[in-house]
Amino acid sequence: MTTRLVQVNINALDDTALGRFWADVLGWSMSSEGPGVTNLEPEGFVYPDPVAVCIDIARVPERKTVKNRVHLDLATTSAAHQAELVARLLELGATHADVGQGDVPWTVLADPEGNEFCVLEPRDVYRDTGPIAAVVVDCADPRAMARFWDEATDWTPHEVADSHASLRSGKGVGPYLEFIRTPDVKTVKNRVHLDLAPYPDDDHAAEVERLHGLGATDVDLGQGDVPWAVLADPEGNEFCLLTPR
Repeated sequence: MTTRLVQVNINALDDTALGRFWADVLGWSMSSEGPGVTNLEPEGFVYPDPVAVCIDIARVPERKTVKNRVHLDLATTSAAHQAELVARLLELGATHADVGQGDVPWTVLADPEGNEFCVLEPRDVYRDTGPIAAVVVDCADPRAMARFWDEATDWTPHEVADSHASLRSGKGVGPYLEFIRTPDVKTVKNRVHLDLAPYPDDDHAAEVERLHGLGATDVDLGQGDVPWAVLADPEGNEFCLLTPR
């Protein structure tokens, strides 16, 4: 048994408005599975497929209060493309953000609800990822996090060091999942989290127990009686295990 990273879930005060922003940013289609939830995926995409990690935006009443521990990195193909993309994003409603990055070749922005993201300078490693280069997670121990997520999912480690680690789908397509060592301590529920899904013939309850054995813990966010499981990785980052699909 194993799971797949299928989507990134972003909390928002206005899921429709934020969904429209990210749909414009990525060039993806926008739909809704119900009130308060906006779904984004590439045009013609057949869910799930590791060629892309989709985005679900869920409406919540709480405002963002601290820097997100999970963010998106966007890929570019040239210096000109990076500059053009930053300019277009600012026109769409993004703003510059200072998270203490200093003088770096990438640009740190925030979406209209303040969620930080980066527009990277061109890098060969991201040339075939699609518009999202990586989903990035702040952490205290990248090696331990890479070990957990390698065992929890069918994603494969690409680079593992004390300061950072990266994984990618075992099929070698789509964005990377990266863990960056930071001194920050998690203090509130993550406003951005990962959603995993077992394969169609796998048993959901058995997969929950397998993840428990790897170090995941149960989390009660007031979700009530839902068909998915809300868990946290060994550093307390919430994630959802959806039903098999």
